Amino acid sequence: MADQNNTLLDRRAIMASGALLASAALPASAADGEKGKIVAEDHWAENGPVKLYLYRKRVVGDGPDSKPVLFLVHGSSFSGRGGFDLQVPGLPNYSFMDEFARRGFDVWTMDFQNYGRSTRNTGTNSDIMNGVGDLEAALPVVEKITGQKSIRIKGQSSGAIRAGVFAMRNPDRVERLILDAFTWTGEGAPEIMRRRQDVAKYQASLTRPLTRETLRGIFSRDDPSTFEAPVPEALADYELPLGNTSPNGTYIDMAIHMPMVDPTKILCPVMMHRAATDGNATDAELLEFFGKLPNTDKQFVKLNGIAHVAVLGKNRARVWHAMASFLTLPGVVGV
Repeated sequence: MADQNNTLLDRRAIMASGALLASAALPASAADGEKGKIVAEDHWAENGPVKLYLYRKRVVGDGPDSKPVLFLVHGSSFSGRGGFDLQVPGLPNYSFMDEFARRGFDVWTMDFQNYGRSTRNTGTNSDIMNGVGDLEAALPVVEKITGQKSIRIKGQSSGAIRAGVFAMRNPDRVERLILDAFTWTGEGAPEIMRRRQDVAKYQASLTRPLTRETLRGIFSRDDPSTFEAPVPEALADYELPLGNTSPNGTYIDMAIHMPMVDPTKILCPVMMHRAATDGNATDAELLEFFGKLPNTDKQFVKLNGIAHVAVLGKNRARVWHAMASFLTLPGVVGV
């Protein structure tokens, strides 16, 4: 970890004022030898004094240099790279980023402030609108590197709320939107009702403890049978060396500030992915939201064998299939 921290400090030292850029993980000569393989890169953005860690994966040397950009937005408790590029010892194919890089996407994620490798102790609780500001600071970096202004974006849990607000505010930047484990109002949802009861505790601090046990609890909360036991352990092994807290802002928002996304203001095609068991929302609220989406290119997908953190479950391949189908749906001819 000491070597990793030194590398991060070196990368931060070369950032230019007002934006961006760290060097790629592989130099050009090494990348040439990696043709047809997945290449990872670290990049950085700035939101005022805050340094935001961006992480990119794509296949190089397989044909087109320009691929559709897929941006992944993490939720309340763990970072983007931890959740979307998890490597589980002894269990292959848990990385969402690897899977969609192989499917032809230029895949990005980021750590919001107070998460993962981004600046911590920023004096904020990283609420939904704070995260939207981080997204708006990060996307110009993605555009500069890829040459693409508009993206496909997937948000998970509170990340879906962030992605939805971002799409409302930046309709020209979002081609397609996936709301995974989304909460609209939270009315009657067991986990949201619990947070309402505890909201004073969350408001009393900017953060809550992040421990191996709290990470295990995310996977045991809804349907533990849908997950393999080494997965939360691998997630804890990644996250805990980076910090032992998670910010409280999204918990507070989801308890008392909902709804934050207006479906009538989301103009792009939308897929809503709903797990068979998920205490963060009810079918009723999500179906009402779905009915109000104005673009008739929309999908509501509910799958068996899946709980809240669907992309880290045993049946993640079913989730990948549904999301990839939506992201690659051909456009309407003649319109």
